[in-house]
Amino acid sequence: MGDGSLTDVPGVEVGHWSDPVARTGVTVVALPVPNVAVVDVRGGAPGTRETDVLGAAMRPVSVDAVVLSGGSAFGLAAADGVVRELARAGRGTSTPAGPVPIVPSAIVFDLGVGDGSVHPGPSEGAAAWRARESGPVASGRVGAGTGATVANWRGLEAVVDGGVGNAAVEVGGAVVAALAVVNAAGDVFDLEGRPLTGGSPADVSAPGLPAPNAGNTTLVCVVTSAGIGDRNELRRAAVRAHDALGACIRPVHTRYDGDTVFVVSCGGDEIDIDLFQQAAFVVTGRAIADAVGPPREGGR
Repeated sequence: MGDGSLTDVPGVEVGHWSDPVARTGVTVVALPVPNVAVVDVRGGAPGTRETDVLGAAMRPVSVDAVVLSGGSAFGLAAADGVVRELARAGRGTSTPAGPVPIVPSAIVFDLGVGDGSVHPGPSEGAAAWRARESGPVASGRVGAGTGATVANWRGLEAVVDGGVGNAAVEVGGAVVAALAVVNAAGDVFDLEGRPLTGGSPADVSAPGLPAPNAGNTTLVCVVTSAGIGDRNELRRAAVRAHDALGACIRPVHTRYDGDTVFVVSCGGDEIDIDLFQQAAFVVTGRAIADAVGPPREGGR
C-alpha cells in the first residue's frame, strides 16, 4: 500500500506506544527546528490541544513535536509527557523564563474497543517520545492506531481495523511525506477509487451514524523537507490533504468526526508550490490506504 515513511524527511523521528490489550496508544512525531506549521480541522467533533497557536494571524512559532493519541479527550494528556521530556532536554521556544516546548496534539475516539477505561496519559506520551526512531515507521494497529476502526457507518458487522499509515514521495528536489491515523466512520478507498473496506463510493443507504461503540476521526501529519515560509501556502496544502480524505474516506468530515490535518515545513529544499500541494494530496491518500492494508513491522 504505502511507499516510504514520514521519517524519509530528514530530521523527523516517529515513536509509538501501544497497548494491544486495551486497544489504545500514542504516536509522537518529533520535528527538527526551526519549522513552520499550520493545522486545518474539518471534522465536526475534534479533540485538540495547542492548535490555536498554528492559526491565522498568530505569531509564527516552531513546533517541537506533534502528538496523536487514542483515548478520546483523556488522551490529550499524553502531550504532557512529551512536553516534560522536551523540557528536560532544554528544547522549546525561547522565553525569558527558559524554553517552552510547543506540542500540538489531536486525539481519536477508541473507547468503544478493548478496555475503554484505559487512556494514554503523560507516562505513555513520554514512552512514545523515548521510542522515537528515524527508521521506517511501523503501520497498522500500532501507536495511535492501535484501537482504530473504519466503516462503522454501515453497522457493526461492517467494521474492520483501521490504523496508522505512511507514505512519502520525492518531487522537485524535496521530500513530502504523510502519516495518517485512520479511525473513520466511513469506508476507505485508494486514490484510484478501489474499495479497501467493502463499501460502495455511491452508497447513500447506510443505516447512519454513529453505530454503537463506534469511533471516528482521521488525523494526518504532512511534513516536507522544502522550505516554505508562507503559511497561506501551507494552509492550501492542508486543504489538498483534506481533499485526499474526501477522495479516500466516504463519508468523511461528518459531525461525528474530528478530522484534523497538520502540515509542517522543516527544511530548506526548494520546491514548486503547486507540485508540493499536489504531493500533499498524493501522500495523504497513500497513507490512508496504507493504514488499512497489511501492517508494516518497522516498514516494508
